[in-house]
Amino acid sequence: MKNYTVEIKSGDRLAEFLGVFDENLNVLSKELGVTAYVDDGFIKIMGEKASVDFASEVVKKLLEVVEVNEPLDKSRILYCIDMAREGKLDGIEKTFSGVVAVTSRGKQIKPKTLGQKKYVDAINKNTIVFGVGPAGTGKTYLAVCMAAVAYKQKLTEKIILTRPAVEAGEKLGFLPGDLQNKVDPYLRPLYDALSEMFGLETYQKLIEKGVIEIAPLAYMRGRTLSNSYVILDEAQNTTKEQMKMFLTRLGEGSKMLITGDVTQIDLPQGKESGLIHATKILKNIDGIEIVNLTHKDVVRNPLVTEIVKAYSKAEEKPTQRKIKDGKNE
Repeated sequence: MKNYTVEIKSGDRLAEFLGVFDENLNVLSKELGVTAYVDDGFIKIMGEKASVDFASEVVKKLLEVVEVNEPLDKSRILYCIDMAREGKLDGIEKTFSGVVAVTSRGKQIKPKTLGQKKYVDAINKNTIVFGVGPAGTGKTYLAVCMAAVAYKQKLTEKIILTRPAVEAGEKLGFLPGDLQNKVDPYLRPLYDALSEMFGLETYQKLIEKGVIEIAPLAYMRGRTLSNSYVILDEAQNTTKEQMKMFLTRLGEGSKMLITGDVTQIDLPQGKESGLIHATKILKNIDGIEIVNLTHKDVVRNPLVTEIVKAYSKAEEKPTQRKIKDGKNE
């Protein structure tokens, strides 16, 4: 058995570390297999030597996170534990504290995982960035945030949002109204993010002025997109031909952000996803970066992480068959 004790002199910091009704401490105890409790400003951890040594490493890093005024919650603690197991805890407090954008209401948008930080850095450094990952990893939201920041800083003149009109069981023709009405449901996540970044009134004015343009992917054909931030969402539902058409629209002073989830392809059977094809053939070209986000980068309710992991496991193809008594098991 081993004991580890650390003092937290600030009452406010102690409260932030412990969480409501010591919830954070309870999460640590359960996940790390130790006994953790607070005693007169001291955090005390007891258990097997290996478990306590590992827990002390995690606790030290979580205290550094609190020191840079970042909140702790269950999802963030679980993420730090996962990163500790992979030996990737160094500098994680800087990841959490880096500001990507500020919304119209003053809320700071920050990377919440190392994967998100890598994604943001890739957008800053490259002309074309593919953000590939499951639901909840922030790939689309962060792309919109970066586009809004670029416009506010006068680094771009226009924001163009597009998406292939392919959904499970429905096509644009089945929806009522004109083109804008038909496209709206498909691009709602992008609308919501832009409205949050600019404020509803400013966002609507930018739409009216044509600064923010929304169109189905088919409407990109024949155009050259210059001095623009161009976001292609749900790119897993493009064909190879559509992806090539889109990428070759790139004009001077533009940046393209392509997001998608290769586990949610709605193309007809036998059609290869343009996203999968593009990430295979473009991965070694300067100015293009492919960032693969995983279930560890999911920043929604912790249950979403478990759901994504469960589906990923269920969809894995067996690499070999077990043989028992001369028959396939």
